[in-house]
Amino acid sequence: MPQTLSAPVIILAGGTAERLRPITEKIPKGMIEVAGKPFIDHQLRLLASNGIERVIICAGYLGEQIKDFVGGGERYGLSVEFIFDGDALLGTGGAVKNAAVRAGEVFFVMYGDSYLTEPFAPIERYFMAGNKPALMTVYENRGKFDAGNIVFKDGGIVRYDKKAATPDMLWIDYGLCMLRAQAFEADKFGAKFDLSQLLGDLVSRAQVLGWQVKNRFYEIGSFAGLEETRKHLEENRQANSQ
Repeated sequence: MPQTLSAPVIILAGGTAERLRPITEKIPKGMIEVAGKPFIDHQLRLLASNGIERVIICAGYLGEQIKDFVGGGERYGLSVEFIFDGDALLGTGGAVKNAAVRAGEVFFVMYGDSYLTEPFAPIERYFMAGNKPALMTVYENRGKFDAGNIVFKDGGIVRYDKKAATPDMLWIDYGLCMLRAQAFEADKFGAKFDLSQLLGDLVSRAQVLGWQVKNRFYEIGSFAGLEETRKHLEENRQANSQ
């Protein structure tokens, strides 16, 4: 049995998935079939295997389809609830801020197109032992999977910028972070903002812990990523069946 973790996970699943058209003209990204199942099914099974008990899905574009499929999460051994942006999209930061009211004091955040095999329990322990409002997981990418956006030195995040890459950005945001509710107390960005704005501001004030992951990330945000993730999941399924 996996260790039960206290922090819930907020999944950001509200995007319109423009890069995956025409597949996503009638279904949301989370309902794309990958290795025989909707992607959200793989995500939730992975979270349950990590000891997560509670998930909040921030849904938007065609999100009712995900809700109809997942229900309350009982078949995964999870408690799953949904929050919808409504008519006015909130951005990733606004969506997390909105969900934080239900999530509680401490929570994970991940994206609806990410499949992350790094164990969650050591990350939670490290964050809870620290005294910072945020933690970012980082992977030594060196331009392999996407452009780097982080300078990571001596166990700390020195700089984070998704728009202005520099040659010393050999690391990339892995796509999993932890936040305390207090991270939103300053209310600098209004109702609609990107999560990277909040994290960038916290990094500039040395308020973010860094956790170096060992496992590469998988994602379905692009056709190339979708194919890589499909291969990984199918190979993993075959290995487990032997």
